[in-house]
Formats: sequence, structure tokens, C-alpha cells
Amino acid sequence: MKKEGSIVGVDIGTTKVAVAVGQIKEGMVRITAVGSAANSGLRKGSVVDIEETVSAISGALEDAERASGEEITSCYASINGSQVVSSDSKGVIAVGRADGEIQAIDAERVIEAAKSVALPPNYEIIHAIPKYYSIDGHEAVKDPSGMSGIRLEVQAHVVGIALPALKNLSRALAQSGLEVDGLIFAPLAAAKGYLSKKQKEIGVILIDIGAANTAIAVFEEGTLIHSKVIPIGSGHITNDIAIGLKITIEAAERIKLKEIDAMVDEVKESEKIELKKYEPSEKEMPNRRYVCEIAEARLNELFSMIRDELKQIQRDEMLPAGVVLVGGGARLKNLQQFVKGALGLPAQTGKSVYEVSGIIDSLDDPEYATAIGLMLWGIDEREANVSNKGRLPVNFGKIGGAFDKVKDIFKNFIP
Repeated sequence: MKKEGSIVGVDIGTTKVAVAVGQIKEGMVRITAVGSAANSGLRKGSVVDIEETVSAISGALEDAERASGEEITSCYASINGSQVVSSDSKGVIAVGRADGEIQAIDAERVIEAAKSVALPPNYEIIHAIPKYYSIDGHEAVKDPSGMSGIRLEVQAHVVGIALPALKNLSRALAQSGLEVDGLIFAPLAAAKGYLSKKQKEIGVILIDIGAANTAIAVFEEGTLIHSKVIPIGSGHITNDIAIGLKITIEAAERIKLKEIDAMVDEVKESEKIELKKYEPSEKEMPNRRYVCEIAEARLNELFSMIRDELKQIQRDEMLPAGVVLVGGGARLKNLQQFVKGALGLPAQTGKSVYEVSGIIDSLDDPEYATAIGLMLWGIDEREANVSNKGRLPVNFGKIGGAFDKVKDIFKNFIP
């Protein structure tokens, strides 16, 4: 049985599944276990081999169960990858009450109206997050409840996922023995644990660099104003190194983590990489600066695309809280300095904004940021929404989600 109060986050990545287990103890978040396993069942963030994905999820769960001493039967899971799309949308309704007083149900109705945004065919909306409301043309209202008016509008940011991708993910989770308490876009989950309230108020971009994709989430005035999945990740750097040096992917990955410096100008022309340290059959000693330039070319491509996204929303060099980097790709040496130059913003690797005890070493590993964020998201939901029988009435209506329909999809695959 799962211990009282335990919440589990499962981040299903292209190369790795990460699990975090935690609970509230004496008013403090306590991480009781983490687990991970290599995953080869995804491509570009989407499940392409259910059996391999189930094996990876099960392996990560076994790690976490062994460390926590409890059986894991439910979780908050992440969505990410090229099958995720986002768009801005507008909803408009007439206020229901005759006296014009706006109630919570009116806010829910206008969010539903915003969800009519045209997404590609066969997509399911996961989040519809209000950016701001307008009452009778007066904009920038954060919470319209209790105010008066005739016409209520909302500007929302909508995130959706292709239905086939959602079904494949749901099947993999169900076959791993998991019931899904919540489904959250990965950078939103990471933001829960690694962005402070102040950062989100004054303006910040969270950049989650995975193996196959990079997801961004831009926050301002306390809410999400933009998100995007960019089809370039740290795995592309690994592939480029493997091609450039004609070595195996495994050796290229180790070289990326040990030898690559994102600030190429700081690498001396005379430095060499002894390939046999990474692949015994190799005798060559390529120039280290040349290898770093291979990585730099891919980083330039990625951050040029991110800068274009910021230009589209008129936030280029305009986010005072700067950049927060998470994900496995955030481990590259001197990446923060590179990003500072590429985006013209201060940059840092994500650090937990929660007071956390337990297995705190994992907080320093950007690969666990989303799994821990999912766990923290679930803890927040449980604290706010404890219902009868101790189950979570996961109310994604607070952020405009469509989770009831998603849960129905998951139920179709529960044995």
C-alpha cells in the first residue's frame, strides 16, 4: 500500500524515465525516494514502443519502491515532445446573474469558451491557462470573481497533445500498473518546483533541455504567457559528436558530458581529447576545441530558435528574472554563460524553491527537475483538494484543464 500522503511524479523522457516520491511531513516537503531507468521506447518525446516504455517505467518504479519501502500505484505524469502544441485563445461569455455579479462558474464557462481554439485535428486539450480576464472591455483583471459586469472575456494559453500520442502514453502507464492522478506539460511541472513566485511575477523563461526536444515556458505577472516544444535536444549534440568523430553514440555521450565546454573561446587550441578513454579501440586524439565547436553549432541553432520565440511575444531581452535551465541537457559545462550571451538574459541552472528534506541530492540534478516538479504539483493539489476516501478530486479547472476527458482515456487501458 502507498503510505498516507505520498505523491509520485513520473517523468517519461526519450532516453530516461525518472520517478520522485514525496509527502508532507511536519509542514515540510520530504522526498522519500527517487528512481530512474534508461528508456528506448520513445522517439521525439512520443511512445513508439509500448513494451520498451513499460519496461523503463517499471524499472524506475522498482528503484523508487525499493528506496521508499512502499508500493506505487498512482502518479502524476508528464507530457512532452513533438506531439504537444500550444496556442493563444480568446473566450467570451455573457455573465449569468441578472445583477451582473461574476461568480466562479462564469470564470469556468469563459475558460470552456476559450478551449474552442482551433488546434490541429485529433488533438486533446490538456491545459487552458488564463493569462488575464476582461470585464466589459476593461483588461488586466486577474480574478473576476465577485466583480460586476455584463461581458466577461479571457485571454488564455492552450496546450494540447495529439490523441494517438496520449493513448499510447496512457496504455504504457496502465500496463505499468499506474493510475494517473494528473497529466501535466513537463515545463509547467518543472516550473512548479524550480521557479519562485517573484520570478514568475517579473518575467522568466524556463528552458527544459531533454534528449530529443527542448520545451520552454515563459511566465509574467504570475501566469504562463507562452510555451513551445522545439525539436532539438541534447541528444542532437551527442549525434553530431558521434558523426564528427566517427565513434559510437555511447562514447559520444560520455565525451559530451566530460569534455564539452559551451564557451568555446575558453578552450585552448592545444587541448586534445584522448578518445581511448571513452572508446578503447580508438587511438586518435582530436582537437578538443574542434569538438566543442561541433556542440556550439547545435547550441546556436537551438537558442536562435528560442530567441525567435521570445521575439514573437515581444519579450526578447525583456525578462528581468532571466533564464532557468533544467533537464539533462542543462549539465553542459558553462551553459549558463553561453545562454547569457545567446539570449541577452541572466541564466542559472534550476534550484528548488521549496524547503525540502530527505533525498536532497536529487534537487541538484536537473534531470530530476520535472519528476520532482510533478511530485510537488501533486502535493499542492492534495493539500488543497483532499476529498472523501482520501482520493484527489484533481481539479484542473483552476488552470482551465480538460482532465476529466483525459482520465476517461486512461480508464480505457486500466486492466
